[in-house]
Amino acid sequence: MPKWAAVIMAAGKGTRMKSKLPKVMHRLAGKPLIAHVFDTVQQIGIDKTILILGHGKEPIESYFRGKVQVVFQDEQLGTGHAVMQALPELEGVDHVLVLSGDQPLFRVETLQHLLDVHEREDAVATVLTACFQDPFGYGRIVRSGGAFQMIVEEKDAQPEERLIAEINTGTYGFKVSALREALAELTPQNAQGEYYLTGVFDVFQRSHNKVATALVEDPGEALGINSRVQLAEAERTLRQRILAYWMAEGVTIVDPDTTHIDAEVELAQDVIVLPFTMLQGRTTIGEDAIIGPHVLLDCCRCGKGSEITHTVAREVVVGDGCKVGPFAYLRPGTELGSDVKVGDFVEVKNSKVGQGSKIPHLSYIGDADIGQAVNIGAGTITCNYDGMKKYLTVIGDHCFVGSNSNLVAPVTVGEGAYIGAGSTITKDVPARALAVERSRQVIREDWHRE
Repeated sequence: MPKWAAVIMAAGKGTRMKSKLPKVMHRLAGKPLIAHVFDTVQQIGIDKTILILGHGKEPIESYFRGKVQVVFQDEQLGTGHAVMQALPELEGVDHVLVLSGDQPLFRVETLQHLLDVHEREDAVATVLTACFQDPFGYGRIVRSGGAFQMIVEEKDAQPEERLIAEINTGTYGFKVSALREALAELTPQNAQGEYYLTGVFDVFQRSHNKVATALVEDPGEALGINSRVQLAEAERTLRQRILAYWMAEGVTIVDPDTTHIDAEVELAQDVIVLPFTMLQGRTTIGEDAIIGPHVLLDCCRCGKGSEITHTVAREVVVGDGCKVGPFAYLRPGTELGSDVKVGDFVEVKNSKVGQGSKIPHLSYIGDADIGQAVNIGAGTITCNYDGMKKYLTVIGDHCFVGSNSNLVAPVTVGEGAYIGAGSTITKDVPARALAVERSRQVIREDWHRE
């Protein structure tokens, strides 16, 4: 079996993005453009990946640390020069797949097709091509008798060549030995001293080496991201793919036009996603859960049969059978046990809430450990911050906290205890005790005067 490596080019500036962020680190369906390219390469079974970095290399290198080999193109002298930098890392490799870090839409099947054609045809190089209705700006594939002859760039094309619909996607398979020899013969192509990778095909033709082509069935896969308009176009395409995939897997998505699901989200069978829902990051949803409408979940884990509506949650665990919302806000570090109720206008932050407990409405629970079967009355606040540090509130199993109560941390309420409505609790409450702290009611007759 031939040994393959992949080279992903990501050294360009991407000036049309008008951004401080390197172009390939802009996010698409929740992860960087270049991460989509890398993940697709991994899925076709290529273990050795080399990144060619230049402008803005630090965030890219940091993101991939430990996953890939990195080489640097310190001078931006063209795509041919970029691939030259990777040659020392290709010792012992038979074939190399060369891709661009700003083309995230190629499917696994497409790249596998390129590899299969390259091996079957025993070619020194194989070009991945696509047919565009409007090929303006792309290099054209010129053929002679049906066989590959050359790639002609837009600026160099003759009028009849500009009518050719088949274009060069910029993705290639090469025999490493032939590529090494051809790169050694490249000469600068312009006054800036740039070496273009497409120049190797002229070398191959002069040497009568076989160049094959593999056609992309869906030309939309070849979209390169050079502007924010193209980024939005790719976002729309990829999200449609994601939604179609999950519906085929047994997920009901009521309104795909208003539903956004990131690439790393995992959904179980018979999940129902209602309109205006965004599932982001590494969110997972268990069987029979109902999510939406108007829900944003970011890196959350939601259990079977849970119902979440009109809610924002980030880095949260929701157990089986929970009911959350409407208008709840679950912040990082929150863990809800099974059958927990978090109702309207409730905020929970960095807290554990035990099985069967209820926080029905209008409460703030921060830095708390709440046991099982606890009832938190409306308007309850855990006062966790003294202006300097944050402290823990502990509420034992089967406690009842009356409405409009303030629990001033650090404080512990023992198992089965009751807190009278309107109390401000500053001292620990023993198990099964009643704690009431409020001023005595005073009534003065005939207080109102006309």
